Amino acid sequence: MKRNISICMIIQLLVVCIIGGCSNNMQGTLDKNVTDSSTRKIIIDTDTGADDAAAIILAAMDKNIEILGLTVLAGNVDIDQATQNALMALETAGISAPVYKGAVENYKGEEIQAFSVFGNDGMGDNDLIHPSAEYDEGDAVDFILDTVNKYPDEVEIVSIGPATNIAKAIQKDPETMKKVKKIWSMGTAGLGPGNSSPVSEFNVYHDPDAYKIMLDSGLDISIIGLDACNDKAMWTPDNFKKLSNANSIGSFIDSSFEKLREFYMSNGTDGSVMNCDALAMMCVLYPDFVTDTITCHGSCITEPGETLGQVIFYQKGFTYDVVKTSDFDYNVTLITGVKKDEYFNRYLKAIK
Repeated sequence: MKRNISICMIIQLLVVCIIGGCSNNMQGTLDKNVTDSSTRKIIIDTDTGADDAAAIILAAMDKNIEILGLTVLAGNVDIDQATQNALMALETAGISAPVYKGAVENYKGEEIQAFSVFGNDGMGDNDLIHPSAEYDEGDAVDFILDTVNKYPDEVEIVSIGPATNIAKAIQKDPETMKKVKKIWSMGTAGLGPGNSSPVSEFNVYHDPDAYKIMLDSGLDISIIGLDACNDKAMWTPDNFKKLSNANSIGSFIDSSFEKLREFYMSNGTDGSVMNCDALAMMCVLYPDFVTDTITCHGSCITEPGETLGQVIFYQKGFTYDVVKTSDFDYNVTLITGVKKDEYFNRYLKAIK
């Protein structure tokens, strides 16, 4: 009799444990589904130099972000090198995502002349680029369109290079591109000076026609200009030492910026540099990092001359003599203030 009672007790305990285990597993599944449903879906469009790689790594380390893919184009370096750099950035961050090659010519069909102050490989010339993964077959523009169709009104595109791939996607299928949730653009000089000319920023200057198409598309666009990443946002030599000592990811980023630091020092500075792409990604990831914005109509100058690539921002609520603003589409949010003094420490914490 006692033996039968013991067996019954054991069976009851096993049943309780099994039920308890199932409940825990079910709860884990529910938690994962909640996380998945709140995960933001992004495509990163990049001409991968060191600053792009730092931005890709920052996004890859964020648990609330799903990188659906990287679309690559020539810009900082040629398309093959930019693709290898993109693959290496993902691998350094410990994730995988599809990587597609895109534009080697600007929107007018002229070959993009790669230009980099990050070294010949765009990554400091320190033999960092040995990815084990391969890029995906297919075209970057088709990937963008297919992905937006798969996830209508969910995909955010983070553009940290020239806008050529995006403009070509708009040209090829404007109706599909209307389903893009948002475009984040690291481009323009903002309300400050340029770097490719006194008034033009690199990404816009290297394909102003593409940038104009993007601005004129009516899509929801947030722009982070050069003026957001100067002054207290610049990374100092001491910051790079902290990166190098942090971990293997920090060391990778530190080494990738070596040629840029040398370039700045050759111009009489202490080696502090701007890293606008990673700052732009921080604006994407952390809404509280942004302190000020203005709603604008953006107009890109495409005519050859001293103002080629300049983007003029007409602020909503203002009256201008030069144009009739009543016809404007105020679809651009220009980010005019960020927590510059928190930028580096936030980045360091993220990669740790």
